[in-house]
Amino acid sequence: MATATMSVARHWIDGEWVDSGEHRNSVNPATGEVIGSFAMAGAQEAQTAIDVAHRAFRESGWRTDRLLRARVLNRMADRFEQRTDELVELLGRENGKTHDQGRLEVAFAPETLRFNAALALTDLGTNSQVTDGEFSLVVRQPMGVAGIIAPWNSPVALGIRSLGPALAAGCTAVMNLPYQTAQINSLIAEIVGGTEELPPGVVNTITGGHVSGDVLVRSPDVPTISFTGSTATGKQISATAAANLKRLGLELGGKTPLILFEDADLDHALPIVVNALIVFAGQFCMTGSRLLVHERIADHVRTELAARLEVVKVGPAADPASEMGPIIDKANVERIDKLVRDAIDQGAKVIVRGGPISEGPLAAGAFYRPTLLEVEDSSMPIVQEEVFGPVLTMQTFATEAEAIALANDSQYGLSASVFSRDVDVPMRVAFALESGSVWVNDWAKLHDQFEEGGFKASGVGRMRGLMAIEDFVEAKHIRLQPGVTPVG
Repeated sequence: MATATMSVARHWIDGEWVDSGEHRNSVNPATGEVIGSFAMAGAQEAQTAIDVAHRAFRESGWRTDRLLRARVLNRMADRFEQRTDELVELLGRENGKTHDQGRLEVAFAPETLRFNAALALTDLGTNSQVTDGEFSLVVRQPMGVAGIIAPWNSPVALGIRSLGPALAAGCTAVMNLPYQTAQINSLIAEIVGGTEELPPGVVNTITGGHVSGDVLVRSPDVPTISFTGSTATGKQISATAAANLKRLGLELGGKTPLILFEDADLDHALPIVVNALIVFAGQFCMTGSRLLVHERIADHVRTELAARLEVVKVGPAADPASEMGPIIDKANVERIDKLVRDAIDQGAKVIVRGGPISEGPLAAGAFYRPTLLEVEDSSMPIVQEEVFGPVLTMQTFATEAEAIALANDSQYGLSASVFSRDVDVPMRVAFALESGSVWVNDWAKLHDQFEEGGFKASGVGRMRGLMAIEDFVEAKHIRLQPGVTPVG
């Protein structure tokens, strides 16, 4: 097949590279430099990809051959492992991730694909003899074309997180990948598209935005949408998709509370708190953005955490010493800083100001130093809204009940962390938290065999685990009377 090494990063449709009329530039967020150009998908490219995927679903053997699907998914996993270094380097240049964080993202892809290869063989229906001579069985069949809309903050891990179960189920797919990561998208397409035995048209990737994504959501030939992104966009998708009663899998915004109880091991907990804030420069739905601290340890936590955040090494992925990379672009740097400035005007106490880097060699990039604000009012926008940047708020509590109430005082419910040496408190609190994932004395530990998703405004459905395939299958009841008669 052709390679993605070309002057313009293009779409991958029906097993071939496809151009479009509009070209844009790809930019390194750490330097502002142009690193390539790409074809931007519009409605026409999206519709072409849908038509191809629909034809592949009807005419190829993909939907009925579980053994083929398992082989392809395992081979695809091997290909991602073989191209890890290229993906990590490109994530650094186009997405701003430090190399260790880029490697963390890429490592999810082969694990996800292998889990779903097994799921392709083990996802079973049910059957029963209802009465003499009468049988019922339920079979699970792929829905058709899956529309996958992935975000720019982790295009490899989150794109494959949706693609894996879609392919395991027997669906074909159109992946609408974000224009901010066009060069990465092209490499993903090359890796996926070059997998041995994958029929042409089963996986199609386009680089686009709202226009191309809206075509997927509106199309009657796309019965299921798997979307990762903001809650606001998730609500728009839900409203639009309602016209065709589509199946939706949505992982949306988050506002993760990190709860430090009085007996927490702070030598263990505080490095995790810092990491929870700076991984992917805070551009992560599970970023630890709300720190809830028992009042008796608040002074120590405030002082120690401030010292740690002040020395975080912010810089480009090209510098091995960098601990946190840039924000995706300068417009988002300004958006984040406005939220911080407004919070300070509204009474938030500055512990670590952080903020944009506007002088020196990093000024050309979209860098934002970590920020720590102490607040008393949970209704403040800085507490309630997803910042999507390295901004942490700190609040204190006196009792376990107050900690739970503060943690749950949010429209979001994606994840939470609880830190305590007690045997009983973490489990009791975990059950009380309105969150889809709760980590005890840790943060953001994700495994493909266990479900991931949100409560409340953080989403619908689950993106990992055995439940992930539910977004892509229909259950069909078949009743038959094959002439079996009772003995005697």
